[in-house]
Amino acid sequence: MFLEMILILFGFFLLIKGADWLVDGASSLARRLNVSDLVIGLTVVAFGTSAPELAVSAISSWSGNADIAIANIVGSNIANVLLILGVASIITPLVVTRGTVWKEIPLSLLAVVLVGIMSADAIIDGTSFSALTRIDGLVLLSFFVIFIYYTFGLAKSEASVQDEPGKQAKEDAGLPTKLFSSLIFLTIGLVGVVLGGKLVVDNAVSIAQLMGISASLIGLTIVALGTSLPELVTSIVAALKKNADIAVGNVVGSNIFNVFLILGVSSVINPLNISISGLFDIAMAIFASLLLFIFMFVGRKRILQRWQGGFFLISYFAYMIFLVFRG
Repeated sequence: MFLEMILILFGFFLLIKGADWLVDGASSLARRLNVSDLVIGLTVVAFGTSAPELAVSAISSWSGNADIAIANIVGSNIANVLLILGVASIITPLVVTRGTVWKEIPLSLLAVVLVGIMSADAIIDGTSFSALTRIDGLVLLSFFVIFIYYTFGLAKSEASVQDEPGKQAKEDAGLPTKLFSSLIFLTIGLVGVVLGGKLVVDNAVSIAQLMGISASLIGLTIVALGTSLPELVTSIVAALKKNADIAVGNVVGSNIFNVFLILGVSSVINPLNISISGLFDIAMAIFASLLLFIFMFVGRKRILQRWQGGFFLISYFAYMIFLVFRG
């Protein structure tokens, strides 16, 4: 167990350093290519930080462990909103763009609602079980293709925002100045967060199994939180650098990737059976996404304020306590 603890600490180091390079590389790449930070956050950063979820869920599905595959994604989406945006908005209030409020956040909400409908076979059709079938997976992957098409359309149609020279120079301070350097920073950062996340998850799961914790509880807590560590560290670093577009775009984009791509791939590999408790967890993910959308119109519009971040964190810890008692 001592070796696992050492590897977890090393994983945290890789996550923190990798996230720092990832944000710098992504921001610099956006400057070089005249693409907004939001587009980079919704695509490159979101995909990179979702890689641990993809690996864990795909491998779990292949090995027939549906509990880990589903709980990992559902738990990660809940953590992304309630924990990560909660922490990031407490660090600094997050100004959310109008497009994100009316397009990306509703799309992430649609994603979990769609999974909730697909998973409710026993309730809607009166069957003896509920599952995400291969057909459901293909539908989710089709939505993912539409999302990628929309995002690149957004990148092509979006005009470069020109800031005041002084402000731009301040924002670019410390960032790589050449395209090749930006790509190197981005690549090393992605490798760092993915490898760090994998080290933390693998060794945390080993410790949990030694302690006799159930698979679904592992998936919803340790594995979900572990695979969300790249998003957590990346969004915190982005918040500290006052880069709300990457902090929010990373989380929203990651949630969309998690459902449409990762659950899609996992259920195509193997149909995923879903328990009644699993349906409740999906409902919790819907609640988190819906709450994020509602908060965009409460108080200062399109700003995730510190008190709202605090409410996110209270909700997340209350859910964690509920999971522990549920077992």
